[in-house]
Amino acid sequence: MININVNGTSHQIEADPNMPLLWAIRDIIGLTGTKFGCGVAQCGACVVHLNGEAVRSCVTKVSRAEGQKVVTIEGLSKNNDHPAQLAWNQEQVPQCGYCHSGQIMSAAVLLRENNNPSDADIDAAMAGNICRCGTYQRIRKAIHTAAELQRKESASK
Repeated sequence: MININVNGTSHQIEADPNMPLLWAIRDIIGLTGTKFGCGVAQCGACVVHLNGEAVRSCVTKVSRAEGQKVVTIEGLSKNNDHPAQLAWNQEQVPQCGYCHSGQIMSAAVLLRENNNPSDADIDAAMAGNICRCGTYQRIRKAIHTAAELQRKESASK
């Protein structure tokens, strides 16, 4: 049995320790917001947070997550109101939408570390996330919008 904490809930799962975290999240725990894209950590569709850092769950062994804190797109915010989620909707970023949970999870780490990213900062942080539909300009705009929302939220506290 492997104990992992996903979105604040502890799960005892029976799985091969070498199983990719992605499949534990999707097939065993039943959270399907994290997507399978390539299986070789090249596209970013499977990004989740492991102890606050963006990781590719398709190549992260479930044993690495044992006793750790995993956050998926479903757990990023309680009401889908993380600044990145709000900005993605506001800027109408998704086209097919398949990659966007991974895009948002990567953007959330960037925004946590840099509340006013430049285009170069965004391009560097998001370079490993591929969008088959090519919505990169909208993604960049949404990250700027999310950063602005985040700064306004911080200023109002």
